[in-house]
Amino acid sequence: MAHQLIECVPNFSEGNDMSLIKQITDQIEAVDGVKLLDVDPGQATNRTVVTFVGTPEEVLDAAVVAGRKAAELIDMSKHHGEHPRFGAMDVCPLVPISNITMDETVGWARKLAQRLGEEVGLTVFCYENAALIDERKNLATVRQGEYEALPDRLKDERWKPDFGSAEFNARSGATAVSARDFLVAYNVNLNTTSSRRANAIAFDVREKGRIKREGNPLTGKIVKDEQGKTVWEPGMLKCVKGIGWYIEEYGVCQISMNLTNISVTPAHVAFEACCERAQARGIRVTGSELVGLIPLNAMLDAGRYFLRKQKRSVGVSDRELIKIAVKSLGLDDLGPFDPDEKIIEYVLARDAQTKNLVDMPLNGFVWETASESKAPGGGSIAAAVGAMGAALGTMVANLSSHKRGWDDKWETYSDWAEKGKVLHDELLRLIDEDTRAFNQIMDAFKLPAGNDEEKAIQHQAIQDATKYAIEIPLQVMERSYESMEVMQAMAEIGLEASVSDAGVGALCARSAVMGAHLNVKINSGDVEDQTWLNQVLQKAESIEKQTLDKEKEILNLVESKLSSDS
Repeated sequence: MAHQLIECVPNFSEGNDMSLIKQITDQIEAVDGVKLLDVDPGQATNRTVVTFVGTPEEVLDAAVVAGRKAAELIDMSKHHGEHPRFGAMDVCPLVPISNITMDETVGWARKLAQRLGEEVGLTVFCYENAALIDERKNLATVRQGEYEALPDRLKDERWKPDFGSAEFNARSGATAVSARDFLVAYNVNLNTTSSRRANAIAFDVREKGRIKREGNPLTGKIVKDEQGKTVWEPGMLKCVKGIGWYIEEYGVCQISMNLTNISVTPAHVAFEACCERAQARGIRVTGSELVGLIPLNAMLDAGRYFLRKQKRSVGVSDRELIKIAVKSLGLDDLGPFDPDEKIIEYVLARDAQTKNLVDMPLNGFVWETASESKAPGGGSIAAAVGAMGAALGTMVANLSSHKRGWDDKWETYSDWAEKGKVLHDELLRLIDEDTRAFNQIMDAFKLPAGNDEEKAIQHQAIQDATKYAIEIPLQVMERSYESMEVMQAMAEIGLEASVSDAGVGALCARSAVMGAHLNVKINSGDVEDQTWLNQVLQKAESIEKQTLDKEKEILNLVESKLSSDS
């Protein structure tokens, strides 16, 4: 399974003493695997927003040590600032980034809240998606009256904290923990210097919309409801906040937006809406600007969207999808757009201490395999061969989608190409995962085994690692066999000039399955759970048999087409 990533955005009630904030961020950076992305202090608010990212376990560890240090250093009884607040670590939301659902993130948020209560001794309330009580979903309700109201509120049974002490702590106050969606700060550039017109476009697209007026939308009388409240006309897009402004540095206006839930309104949808409303007002969108970072999937989705508009195959590499997204959104309009600096997952990969095999040049990968090191071995090579096979099937699908006269079939080939891409990307991941599985076994053998308890722990660790070292090549077998469906389809309906490529892809998949099967067998000798092992071995045998049958079908089809052409 691909690594899960979550972002943590704690807000600390200190925005003036940066030496104090640095002591907190030093604690975060000391946690292995966590990447500190941003530190944003505000003097008037006397508040600092910190952003870091990592796997859920790593993020929780970092949030706990940061909460502990904040409680130690920040005295809320002396705090003053313009922003609402009630604690040293005031809020601590978690945000799903990749390979993790909101429901899963909610679970981690509640676990974090529990740890902050039990391990740090904070008074903790859960809000938004992580709320345990409906009345506490709204942060403003949870924080009502702010720090000054806490002594009395905590005496009220209705406001007993979700975790931690119900006794008022004058120094640390209280902390609110949540799970929320990713927020993207995104600006769309216009070929106008009129901030009024830019603002009108922002009102068109933002969720809040504009004040409703009778007759003339600019000068007409403001419409009121039965309670005398101003009536608003909603804009086009949900989960979007926006205004128009003039940027002196660039000499043009922008529509400045906060996309508060990119699963509801992603960047490319907001961009297209701005284009539509700008054109209606005689204005042209020249590009856009991303402020801060964005998840990889948001850029990939944008690339797929614009390729589909062109009736092009979307089963291309991530880098190609990103390139299409950057050019289509005009993200390089005001300056270069570097994916390695702007995409969260790429920032993490760039700064990672461990380099992956898949990031090596091909000759380096071959040389590393041929060296005296025990890994990469046959399992990684099987995965690599399988990835090559799936990539060949994907290539035929992409080429077929471009054939002149087949324009009405582009979507069929795009679907096949996308299926192939998913499989070859998964097999690429398994190249390194096989090596990690081998290393887990080696690490398990290195565990202390001085007494009976340690020996039992070591023994269980070896058994778990060995099972994992079997599960990985089994996944290689499964994904490689699945990829043969792409090769078979391309041999049947793909570009005839590339039918041999479909055949080579099938041969690669067959070799990957058989090679991975050997790894399943060689790692099975030390497994004590015979029921589990028998199920795995039977499954592996079945996959290999089906693979060999499928290989014959595909090669017979390929040979028949080659014979008819000769």
